[in-house]
Amino acid sequence: MMERLDDIPKAAWIALVVLGFIVFWPVGLALLIYLKWSGRMSWWKNGPCGRSQQAGSREEFRAWRGRSRPWGSSSSGNVAFDEYREETLRKLDEEQREFRDYLDRLRSAKDRAEFDQFMNERRGRPPATDVPPPSA
Repeated sequence: MMERLDDIPKAAWIALVVLGFIVFWPVGLALLIYLKWSGRMSWWKNGPCGRSQQAGSREEFRAWRGRSRPWGSSSSGNVAFDEYREETLRKLDEEQREFRDYLDRLRSAKDRAEFDQFMNERRGRPPATDVPPPSA
Protein backbone atom coordinates (compact mmCIF):
# COMPACT_ATOMS: atom_id res chain seq x y z
CA MET A 1 0.00 0.00 0.00
CA MET A 2 2.84 2.42 0.85
CA GLU A 3 4.43 1.83 -2.55
CA ARG A 4 1.24 3.01 -4.21
CA LEU A 5 1.17 6.13 -2.01
CA ASP A 6 4.75 6.92 -3.03
CA ASP A 7 3.75 6.83 -6.70
CA ILE A 8 1.19 9.63 -6.31
CA PRO A 9 2.68 12.89 -7.64
CA LYS A 10 2.78 16.08 -5.55
CA ALA A 11 0.14 17.78 -7.67
CA ALA A 12 -2.30 14.95 -6.94
CA TRP A 13 -1.58 15.21 -3.20
CA ILE A 14 -2.27 18.94 -3.30
CA ALA A 15 -5.50 18.36 -5.23
CA LEU A 16 -6.55 15.73 -2.66
CA VAL A 17 -5.89 18.13 0.21
CA VAL A 18 -7.90 20.91 -1.45
CA LEU A 19 -10.72 18.51 -2.28
CA GLY A 20 -10.63 17.20 1.28
CA PHE A 21 -11.03 20.74 2.64
CA ILE A 22 -13.92 21.40 0.26
CA VAL A 23 -15.78 18.16 1.04
CA PHE A 24 -15.15 17.92 4.78
CA TRP A 25 -12.46 20.08 6.41
CA PRO A 26 -11.19 17.42 8.89
CA VAL A 27 -10.30 15.17 5.92
CA GLY A 28 -8.26 17.96 4.32
CA LEU A 29 -6.58 18.72 7.63
CA ALA A 30 -5.75 15.05 8.16
CA LEU A 31 -4.22 14.81 4.68
CA LEU A 32 -2.21 17.97 5.27
CA ILE A 33 -0.87 16.66 8.59
CA TYR A 34 -0.05 13.31 6.99
CA LEU A 35 1.90 14.99 4.17
CA LYS A 36 3.82 17.14 6.65
CA TRP A 37 4.58 14.23 8.98
CA SER A 38 5.57 11.75 6.28
CA GLY A 39 7.83 14.20 4.44
CA ARG A 40 6.14 13.58 1.10
CA MET A 41 6.39 17.28 0.33
CA SER A 42 10.14 17.60 0.85
CA TRP A 43 10.14 21.37 0.48
CA TRP A 44 8.13 21.56 3.74
CA LYS A 45 10.89 19.96 5.82
CA ASN A 46 12.90 23.11 6.58
CA GLY A 47 10.17 25.66 6.10
CA PRO A 48 10.32 28.73 3.88
CA CYS A 49 12.80 30.54 6.13
CA GLY A 50 14.84 27.70 7.47
CA ARG A 51 18.53 28.38 8.15
CA SER A 52 19.63 25.58 5.86
CA GLN A 53 17.84 27.20 2.96
CA GLN A 54 19.53 30.55 3.56
CA ALA A 55 23.08 29.17 3.53
CA GLY A 56 23.61 29.02 -0.22
CA SER A 57 20.48 30.80 -1.28
CA ARG A 58 22.02 32.98 -3.99
CA GLU A 59 23.69 30.02 -5.71
CA GLU A 60 20.53 27.93 -5.39
CA PHE A 61 18.49 30.81 -6.82
CA ARG A 62 20.83 31.12 -9.79
CA ALA A 63 20.61 27.39 -10.45
CA TRP A 64 16.81 27.48 -10.18
CA ARG A 65 16.59 30.56 -12.39
CA GLY A 66 18.69 28.87 -15.07
CA ARG A 67 16.49 25.77 -15.01
CA SER A 68 13.18 27.62 -14.92
CA ARG A 69 13.80 29.93 -17.87
CA PRO A 70 12.34 28.61 -21.09
CA TRP A 71 15.32 29.94 -23.07
CA GLY A 72 17.75 28.33 -20.57
CA SER A 73 20.64 30.80 -20.64
CA SER A 74 21.21 33.41 -17.95
CA SER A 75 23.02 35.69 -20.40
CA SER A 76 21.52 39.06 -21.23
CA GLY A 77 23.22 39.11 -24.61
CA ASN A 78 25.51 41.97 -23.57
CA VAL A 79 28.93 40.67 -22.50
CA ALA A 80 29.89 43.84 -20.62
CA PHE A 81 26.67 43.83 -18.63
CA ASP A 82 26.98 40.11 -17.88
CA GLU A 83 30.52 40.63 -16.54
CA TYR A 84 29.38 43.62 -14.47
CA ARG A 85 26.43 41.63 -13.08
CA GLU A 86 28.58 38.64 -12.18
CA GLU A 87 31.17 40.85 -10.49
CA THR A 88 28.47 42.70 -8.54
CA LEU A 89 26.85 39.44 -7.44
CA ARG A 90 30.26 38.07 -6.42
CA LYS A 91 30.88 41.21 -4.31
CA LEU A 92 27.43 40.91 -2.74
CA ASP A 93 28.08 37.26 -1.91
CA GLU A 94 31.37 38.20 -0.25
CA GLU A 95 29.73 41.02 1.73
CA GLN A 96 26.95 38.67 2.80
CA ARG A 97 29.52 36.13 4.01
CA GLU A 98 31.47 38.83 5.88
CA PHE A 99 28.29 40.17 7.48
CA ARG A 100 27.18 36.67 8.50
CA ASP A 101 30.64 36.09 10.06
CA TYR A 102 30.40 39.45 11.84
CA LEU A 103 26.98 38.55 13.27
CA ASP A 104 28.31 35.18 14.41
CA ARG A 105 31.23 36.88 16.20
CA LEU A 106 28.85 39.43 17.72
CA ARG A 107 26.52 36.69 19.01
CA SER A 108 29.49 34.77 20.37
CA ALA A 109 30.80 37.84 22.20
CA LYS A 110 27.36 38.58 23.63
CA ASP A 111 26.95 34.97 24.76
CA ARG A 112 30.42 35.05 26.34
CA ALA A 113 29.62 38.31 28.19
CA GLU A 114 26.30 36.96 29.47
CA PHE A 115 27.95 33.72 30.61
CA ASP A 116 30.78 35.60 32.35
CA GLN A 117 28.23 37.83 34.10
CA PHE A 118 26.28 34.77 35.22
CA MET A 119 29.43 33.09 36.56
CA ASN A 120 30.49 36.27 38.41
CA GLU A 121 27.05 36.59 40.02
CA ARG A 122 27.09 32.92 40.92
CA ARG A 123 30.52 33.17 42.56
CA GLY A 124 29.32 36.18 44.54
CA ARG A 125 26.51 34.40 46.43
CA PRO A 126 26.85 31.45 48.79
CA PRO A 127 26.11 28.00 47.43
CA ALA A 128 22.64 26.61 48.14
CA THR A 129 24.13 23.50 49.86
CA ASP A 130 25.77 25.59 52.63
CA VAL A 131 22.43 26.72 54.05
CA PRO A 132 22.17 25.50 57.67
CA PRO A 133 19.36 23.03 58.38
CA PRO A 134 16.29 24.45 60.13
CA SER A 135 16.46 24.16 63.93
CA ALA A 136 13.98 21.83 65.50
